[in-house]
Amino acid sequence: VQLQASGGGLVQAGGSLRLSCSASGRTFSSGVMGWFRQAPGKEREFVASIRWRDPATNTADSVKGRFTISRDNAKNTVYLQMNSLKPEDTAVYYCAAKVGRLIISAMGLASQYDYWGQGTQVTVSS
Repeated sequence: VQLQASGGGLVQAGGSLRLSCSASGRTFSSGVMGWFRQAPGKEREFVASIRWRDPATNTADSVKGRFTISRDNAKNTVYLQMNSLKPEDTAVYYCAAKVGRLIISAMGLASQYDYWGQGTQVTVSS
């Protein structure tokens, strides 16, 4: 399985970006996709996750109302729409894939994911 994240860049505070994560190597008819981020000197933190088979999502409180996760099953691609970006959103964003089902409360745990992408840098200037 390969995960290719893209869409990062430099944006001013208040701006928007859309990240994409394309999955290849298998057909994801079930399982979970997640976005995590890691800022310099900080631990990796959960951002949002979504199941392939049903609409269940989980979003971190820090981004709720600003970030939206979605998926296109036909393209094996997951998106993260990021609006109203803040300087504290600056980080490397990683997508991850879990083969198999997760309960919603577990969808935010990095340890539950089987595959990780290479990350894409998001920088928000003030």
